[in-house]
Amino acid sequence: MGHGTSRLYSALAKTLNSSTASQHPEYLVSPDPEHLEPIDPKELLEECRAVLHTRPPRFQRDFVDLRTDHPSSHPPIRVMQWNILAQALGEGKDNFVQCPVEALKWEERKCLILEEILAYQPDILCLQEVDHYFDTFQPLLSRLGYQGTFFPKPWSPCLDVEHNNGPDGCALFFLQNRFKLVNSANIRLTAMTLKTNQVAIAQTLECKESSRQFCIAVTHLKARTGWERFRSAQGCDLLQNLQNITQGAKIPLIVCGDFNAEPTEEVYKHFASSSLNLNSAYKLLSADGQSEPPYTTWKIRTSGECRHTLDYIWYSKHALSVRSALDLLTEEQIGPNRLPSFNYPSDHLSLVCDFSFNEEPDGLL
Repeated sequence: MGHGTSRLYSALAKTLNSSTASQHPEYLVSPDPEHLEPIDPKELLEECRAVLHTRPPRFQRDFVDLRTDHPSSHPPIRVMQWNILAQALGEGKDNFVQCPVEALKWEERKCLILEEILAYQPDILCLQEVDHYFDTFQPLLSRLGYQGTFFPKPWSPCLDVEHNNGPDGCALFFLQNRFKLVNSANIRLTAMTLKTNQVAIAQTLECKESSRQFCIAVTHLKARTGWERFRSAQGCDLLQNLQNITQGAKIPLIVCGDFNAEPTEEVYKHFASSSLNLNSAYKLLSADGQSEPPYTTWKIRTSGECRHTLDYIWYSKHALSVRSALDLLTEEQIGPNRLPSFNYPSDHLSLVCDFSFNEEPDGLL
């Protein structure tokens, strides 16, 4: 190991040894990124793979080229959407009966999560169920050049788990060498005038190459069957907030989230028919361009097997084009024990899209 790699391993090991963080209030204190030495992403990827050397290799996924006639003179914007599975929930509440306990150890699972992020190198990263923001993701990703924002749930279920690492919530990261933050809003979603436990982050960014602005939002709506109307109300509240932030769709918009809703639900229909003129990026992978993937999460709990499409990347179809999208894992890759597993760290699949601005947007802009 060279000198740089040794220093890097020391930094990575420090974030792995975080079991005592939840016992101290300082886990809420974010280190000053100016005092953290930059990390070469290739070196960090190498270190993650060294930690994971006893595990099977990560699954290979391919990007599907979706370019149309819209040319672009600037590099695409790569966006990753991912519910990474809160560590406290994975180990303490979610009851993944076919997943070996060893596969859920944070010391290795964290490296699997980082490996997935580093493999696709997103410009913008939208995460849900983040309960290791301050001790792991913020310090490491800031050294990779990202600026991050975290908004925890007010009553996170992680706090009910013994030896938790604090509340889970949504996190949004963007590369500072590509974007400038124009404004940021942390949104606590309401349903039927009541403040809820679900949140969103919405940020307006300016591309440094093109000076074009757009809004990126991340959310995680209420889970479970029987809460469909509640999710619908939360979605309407989020859309109203985004309507105001984008000045009635004048600013292009990308919305990432675990909506906990199949495409048949009302909340999905609200987004599909919104005046914000949104389309769901992953529909473009289907033969007709109109159908969502068959699943974005697949797990086995004590209650049975769950295979659902719950995760989405919405975008302003009048202002943005999807140039490519990362294909999903096949059933054969996922395997009979489903997710999470020794190969994959979450029960949700990451979604990754490359976007470009339409050079001549229509009159809605």
